[in-house]
Amino acid sequence: MLSSLINAFKVPELRKKILFTLAILALYRVGAYLPVPGVPWQQFSELFAAQNTSGGVGGVSMTMLDLFSGGALSNFSVFSLGIMPYITASIIMQLMQGVIPAVGRWAKEGETGRRRITQITRYMTLGLGLINAIGYLLLFQSDAYGVRFSDEVPIQLTSIVVVFTLVAGTAFIMWMGELITQRGVGNGMSLIIFISIVSRVPAAIYNSITTSSADPGLSIAITILIVLVVLACIPAIIFVERAQRRIPVNYAKRVQGRRMMGGQNTYIPLKVNAAGVIPIIFASCLIYFPAQLAALFNVDWLTAFANMVSTGPLNWILTLILIVFFAYFYTSMVFNPEETSDNIRKQGGFIPGIRPGKATTEYIKNVLKRITLPGGLFIAAIAVVPSILFYFTGNQLIQAFGGTSILIMIGVALDTMTKVESQLKMHNYDGFFK
Repeated sequence: MLSSLINAFKVPELRKKILFTLAILALYRVGAYLPVPGVPWQQFSELFAAQNTSGGVGGVSMTMLDLFSGGALSNFSVFSLGIMPYITASIIMQLMQGVIPAVGRWAKEGETGRRRITQITRYMTLGLGLINAIGYLLLFQSDAYGVRFSDEVPIQLTSIVVVFTLVAGTAFIMWMGELITQRGVGNGMSLIIFISIVSRVPAAIYNSITTSSADPGLSIAITILIVLVVLACIPAIIFVERAQRRIPVNYAKRVQGRRMMGGQNTYIPLKVNAAGVIPIIFASCLIYFPAQLAALFNVDWLTAFANMVSTGPLNWILTLILIVFFAYFYTSMVFNPEETSDNIRKQGGFIPGIRPGKATTEYIKNVLKRITLPGGLFIAAIAVVPSILFYFTGNQLIQAFGGTSILIMIGVALDTMTKVESQLKMHNYDGFFK
C-alpha cells in the first residue's frame, strides 16, 4: 500500500490530480466551519446540540443530516445544506430517464444529452437549495431553537442574506464536486460525502468514550469493541464489492485475408454489486428528505413522521426496500444486456450453450437479476443492522460509524483506488490491488 502511494506521487499528472483533489476537499472542510453572516453561531451550536440530545424537533433526522453535511449544519455554516440538494436532484433526474421519454433520449445522445441533463440537475439543485434554506431559517427561528438575529440590521435583510448565503454555499459545493470529477481523482460528489462522514468519526469516538456509560472503563471497552467489529466487517464488504460473476464467451475462428482471426476465450465480468455505493446514497437521501420538509414547514405531524422514518422499524424496512430497489434500478441504468449481446454477436462471439441474439440477452438479464438481489440484500443488511443496534443502545459511534457510513466510505475509497490503479498501470507501476 505504501509503495503504491509512493508510485502514485511519482507520476506527475497523477500527483497533480491527487493534490488538486486534496486541496478542494480541504477548502470544503474550511467552509463547513465558516458561519453564515448575521447568525450567532456559537449560541446556535449549543441550542442545536441540546435540542438533538433531548430528542427535540427532528432530533434524529437533523443529527443524520448534520452527519452528511460534515457538521456544517450544527455550525450553521455556509455549507449547511451540504450535498443533499444535488443528490436529490440527481435522483429525480435518474428516475425521470425511465419515466419521461425525452429525458431517456438525452441520456442516449452521448455528451450533448449528458450536458442537458447536467444543466437541468444544476438548476434543480439551486431550487431545492432555496427551499431547504428557507425551511432551515424558519425552523431555527422558531421557538424550538430560538435563534434571534441582531436588531442593528433589519430582520428581513438578515434573512435574505442567510438564505442567499446557504444557496450560494450549495452552488459552491456542486462546483467543487464537478471540479474534482473533471480535474481530480474519483467522483467529486462521492468524495465530498466521504470526507463529511470521516470528519465526524473522531468526535463520535470521543463522545462514545465519555458519554456511553457512567463507568469510564466500560465506555472504553464498548468503543473498542465497536471499532473492532467495524474493522472485522471491512474485508467482507470489500469481498462483496469486488465479487464478480464471470460469463464465459467464446469467439469462433475466422479467416480475414491471410490472417486467422478470433478463436480466443474471454468472459463478461458482472459485479455482484454493480451499483456500488449509489443505492446507499440514494436511499439515505430519500429517507431523510421528510426531515428536510419538516425543517421547511415545521408542522408537528410532519416532524413526527420525519422522526419515524429516520429511526425505528419503519426506517429499517424502508432502507431495505429502497436499497434493493436502487441496486436493481441503477444496475439497469449502467449495464445494457441488449447492447452487450449485440456486440458479442457482431464480433462473432457466443456464450457456450446459449444461442446468439435474444436468447443471449435473456440469459444475461437473468444472471444479472440473480446476482443483484444478494448484493443488494447484503449492503442493505450492513446498513440496517447498525441502525437497529443504535436504536437500542443509543451509542453515537454506531450512528456515525454505522453501516450506511461504512459502506459509503469503503465504496468511495475502492472506487477512488480503482481509478488511481488504472493510472498507475498506464505508467507500468504496481497498483493497490495485487
